[in-house]
Amino acid sequence: MIYTLTTNPAIDMNLSTNGIKRKEVNRTFDTVYSANGKGLNVSFVLKYFGIDSTVLGFFGGFSGDYIIKETKKKGVGIIPTMVDDITRINIFVNDGEGEFKFVNSGSFVNRDKQEEMLKTLKTTDDLEYLTINGSLPPGIDTSYYDEVLKICKEKETKVILDISSPKLKDLLKYNPFLIKPNDEEIKDIFGIIMRDEEDVKDLLKYLHEMGAQNILLTLGENGSYFYNGENIYFTTTQKVELLSSACAGDSALAAFLSVWLENPENIELALKRSAATGANVAESNGIGDLMKVEEYIKNIKVRKVD
Repeated sequence: MIYTLTTNPAIDMNLSTNGIKRKEVNRTFDTVYSANGKGLNVSFVLKYFGIDSTVLGFFGGFSGDYIIKETKKKGVGIIPTMVDDITRINIFVNDGEGEFKFVNSGSFVNRDKQEEMLKTLKTTDDLEYLTINGSLPPGIDTSYYDEVLKICKEKETKVILDISSPKLKDLLKYNPFLIKPNDEEIKDIFGIIMRDEEDVKDLLKYLHEMGAQNILLTLGENGSYFYNGENIYFTTTQKVELLSSACAGDSALAAFLSVWLENPENIELALKRSAATGANVAESNGIGDLMKVEEYIKNIKVRKVD
């Protein structure tokens, strides 16, 4: 079973407006509320592609209850750890020319609740895969990642990391099964700027030597790379008109996993589905209906680099 851990979930409110002006009433339209959090998005998209998973996370207040109910409505399993604070609400506004992002820090999670989550991980019998996604909320130190990964190592759980924390560099010593950094995270965490494909190749091999078994490197509209320790692959993208970048990266990861975990040799389809899904989500509010994925797959090319 695949479990997805979101330590800092949210309700995302996506809305559009025809420009933003100070001291005036700015009317909005096409408002979409969605149960969110990076690991939740992974579970939702896995479900779309017919793969079951179970959501883990910290939830509190009316907003936490909403996310739990919406997750169950989608037919996705969830084991919530309830906290006293209120789960955050994030706002994404498209003014017709670009996107504004208003992201809150999240609800406070005390040590008792952290221990409760660790106990859940320890006592779960079918923890074959665990994706760890997104940021840490107030109250949780980055050393919590070590606690989680030590449990996974003992249970021989394959860990997939999609976090933007500087802690990622240190966590490579646990030999995560897959990491999914983007170019900004590579610059911020590792201090590496990629100027051309030779730099990308050197980076991927460096990350593998540091401990990552597999790397899915995303470069936004410039495509993505995948390295499994043997071969490097490059994937083109589908050009779309950006509506909201929220959920796109998580959805792309889930789409990749939906093929690759069961058919690791079918890397080309995994990468095409990943790129197509990320593009379709980027032109939607929230995850959207994913109805253009199969169409976009036909336009995406995969090239074996090395």
